[in-house]
Amino acid sequence: MVTITEGFVPVTGGKVWYQRHDYNTKNAPVIVLHGGPGSSHWSLQGLKELADIRPVILYDQLGCGKSDRPKDPTLWNIERFVEEVKQLKDGLGLNEFHLLGHSWGTTLAAAYYLKHPEGVKSIIFSSPCLSAPKWADDQKQNLRNLPIKIQQTIEECEENGNTDSQAYKEATKIFNNHFVCRLPESERPAFLKEGSKYRNSEIYNMMWGASEFDVAGNLKNFDCTQELHKIAVPTLYTCGRYDEATPESTEYFSRLTPNSKFHVFEKSAHMPYIEENDKFMKVMKDFLSLDTIH
Repeated sequence: MVTITEGFVPVTGGKVWYQRHDYNTKNAPVIVLHGGPGSSHWSLQGLKELADIRPVILYDQLGCGKSDRPKDPTLWNIERFVEEVKQLKDGLGLNEFHLLGHSWGTTLAAAYYLKHPEGVKSIIFSSPCLSAPKWADDQKQNLRNLPIKIQQTIEECEENGNTDSQAYKEATKIFNNHFVCRLPESERPAFLKEGSKYRNSEIYNMMWGASEFDVAGNLKNFDCTQELHKIAVPTLYTCGRYDEATPESTEYFSRLTPNSKFHVFEKSAHMPYIEENDKFMKVMKDFLSLDTIH
C-alpha cells in the first residue's frame, strides 16, 4: 500500500511544498523537477505512478504551485533554484536520489548535477532545454513549419510589442497545438486547465521572457552543452517527435553525454507523459528499474 506524505521544507526565500509517494521500498527516491520557470508539479502529477519502482517526490518550486510566493525578484535566478534543490534534499534527509526533470526542469537538473553531483544516482532529461540559444533557434524553425499567416502574426506582434493581443494568443495556441500538446482539447485531462492557477508568470518573464521564441530573461545565455561530458551517472534523454525540444537537439545532447540513452515518443509533442502516458511510464520504469542505478 502506498504511503503519501506531504509538507513544507524551508529554502532561501520561503518554504516549498512537497509530496512523497512511497511503497516503503528501500530504493533511492526520484525527485521530479517541473517545467516553467514558474509552473508547478500539477501537469506532472501522474508521475506518482512511478512509485511502484521507487519513491517519487513531487514538489513545487518556490514562487508557484502550493509553495510560498515571495515578492522578492532577486530570488528568480538559476543559482538560487539549484540551491533550492539541495535544500530540499537536505531537508528530506536524502543521501542518494534520482532526478527527473521536464523542460525547464532539465535545465535545473543539469545545473544542479554540475554543481552538486554527490548523491545523484541517475538523471532523466524529459524534453530537455540545455541550451537557451539552441532552444530559441529550434522554436524559430518549428514556427517555419506552420502556415505563413501564423508566422507573420507572431513575428509582427512580437516586433510591435503586442504579445497580449488576441491575435497573438490565437496564433500561439496553434503553435502549442502542434508542438506542446497534440491531443484534441476534449481528450486532455481536466487537470491541465486547472494547473494554470498555480503558475507564476512573473518568474517566467524574468527568467525566460515574454516570448517562447526569443529568450530575453536571465536564462538567455544558459548553455551547458560543453559540460555534458561531465555527467558520470546513467542518463536518459526523451522527447516527442513533434516536441519543442526537437529530436535533433535532444539526440545531440545525448551524444555529448557518456552512458546515456535516447528515446523518441512518436505520437507526442512536449507532453508525452500525457499524450502517450502508457508508453512514457513504461520507458521511465524500465530505466528506473536498472540494476546499475539503485
